[in-house]
Amino acid sequence: MPRLAIGPEFPRELSALAQPVRRDAVVALRRFLLNVSGAPHPERVRGARDHRVATLRLAAGHRGVVVRERDVYWLHSVLPDPEAWSYARRHRYGVNPVIGVLEEWDAEALERVEPALRRSAGPSRLFDPICDGDLLALGLDVHALPLFRLITTEADVAALEPLLPPTQYVPLAVLARGGTLAEAWRELDAWRASDEAGGPVDPEDLYTALRRSPDRAAFVPDKVALDRVLQAPAWCVFLHPPQHRLARAARFEHPVLVVGGAGTGKTVIALHRAAHLAARGAGPVLLVTFSQSLAEELSAKLDLLIEDEVVRKRVEVDNPERLALRIVTDSEGRRPALVGAGARSLAELTDEALRLLSITTGDLLDDVDPGHKPYRHIVVDEAQDISTAQWRLLRAAAPHARDDLFIVGDPHQRITDTRVALGALGIPAVQHALRLSHRLPQELLSFVVRLRGGGPSPGLVKGVTEMYGFAATRIGERPVVRMYDTPEAELTGLRATVESWLADGVPATEIAVGARTPRLVRAAKGALAGLDVRALTFQQLKGLEFERVALIGVAEGVVPEPPPDDPYARARALQRERSILFVACTRARSMLYISHSGRGSPFLPL
Repeated sequence: MPRLAIGPEFPRELSALAQPVRRDAVVALRRFLLNVSGAPHPERVRGARDHRVATLRLAAGHRGVVVRERDVYWLHSVLPDPEAWSYARRHRYGVNPVIGVLEEWDAEALERVEPALRRSAGPSRLFDPICDGDLLALGLDVHALPLFRLITTEADVAALEPLLPPTQYVPLAVLARGGTLAEAWRELDAWRASDEAGGPVDPEDLYTALRRSPDRAAFVPDKVALDRVLQAPAWCVFLHPPQHRLARAARFEHPVLVVGGAGTGKTVIALHRAAHLAARGAGPVLLVTFSQSLAEELSAKLDLLIEDEVVRKRVEVDNPERLALRIVTDSEGRRPALVGAGARSLAELTDEALRLLSITTGDLLDDVDPGHKPYRHIVVDEAQDISTAQWRLLRAAAPHARDDLFIVGDPHQRITDTRVALGALGIPAVQHALRLSHRLPQELLSFVVRLRGGGPSPGLVKGVTEMYGFAATRIGERPVVRMYDTPEAELTGLRATVESWLADGVPATEIAVGARTPRLVRAAKGALAGLDVRALTFQQLKGLEFERVALIGVAEGVVPEPPPDDPYARARALQRERSILFVACTRARSMLYISHSGRGSPFLPL
């Protein structure tokens, strides 16, 4: 029976096909898995750069491009016949000789580039000081080494990026900018997903290479697995190597803190870690986030991620305020009043919940008996907005043991005034950093970094977190900033913009409109009447993402609101306002539209 792995491009391309073609392709794949009569068979590609590349006829006029090694088939794409044959001829595939992951090369394009590099190569070439052995030790392909030796400038390396596997480009880029061999190795090693398929690298072992490449392949042993991969959101199935390494680690001896910029996959990691602990951990799991609305979003995503109902029930999703309320309610036998005579504030309830846990479980620092704690594992999302008292409650709710706390956050996306360092609360978290944004295109990422200011931000870790070194995986459109003479004209422009997006085929569910105040949100809803597009405050956008986002009213006096006069309070208020706008801007996956009437916000980059 064939062993079939699906690449991340295939489900996207399949979903774009007409329904009859899509249906026929799925039926063909099911037959292929079962190896029954009428199943598509691999057809060799004349003139292919890689003898392992073949095509499968999946539907009338459409073929899948596969890479085959014995009984292992990696299904990369589904394309119209001419494009499928062309793609299959153009590319070659390999296994990184050092970390063993799958690599895809645009071999045809590299053949065209080589003469130009040869003509432009000067007497002194960029990598002349580095011997072949050192370059090969970084996983560089021995067949591509003569091409790399022609490189003269850092710009040559940048020009090759679209044609190379990232595991080839990354070490070259480090060396090109003057980095050391050790630095280049660290960058390469970051692309290692795990050590699950350890041992020596066999360049002919496609199966193991695919297992080591969770961002490139998902194995589908049967019809059920095939249907899930084709229908589930990509984040449920394909994890980038750093995400996989953190989410699926067998165990962590100490609390873990994952810090990353917008779009680096922190929430995806939190969801997968919670699912992993539910399936393989030692007790109940709490997935906690900043607000109830975000908790509901995470709960819905967990429902998609965890198919086994028994495993899903092991994960509770909540926010710290509701957790405190539940602990007090369970102790007192009734829900405490939050308004009226005898009411307690949420802060008082949090303190009371912490006191009750202390009584139940003993000393907060020394008790290591998992049976005395309400949760065995706690996963925290949006950690930058959790207050000091809430952190103490969370620390008390799980034992001091392996895999106790797994925390993700970004101090630059804080929308509250919380600035607590975890170490000061008895949480000695081991920090991991993510710097590659998979959501934001490079143009949008550059825009929001300039908007945020790039300065340091306190909280979560001792000292400050700097905003530098972030990069995106793709290019896209620059954000649009538009000025109008009047608020009425701005709202008219908003409706015209959203209507144009809908006309482009963007679903209404993938469009969001944001504003700083509820009053402006109501105005936006009125202007968009009948279009069925969500309009939210900037704070309500937190944790969500959409294909296109429009932000209105980003004007002086609105963003930010007039800050207090006290210099210290003023500085904190302005930083919080800048972070709120930053968070709203980073909700867009492909296009960001910002408008204002009159003078624009001073936060907007020039």
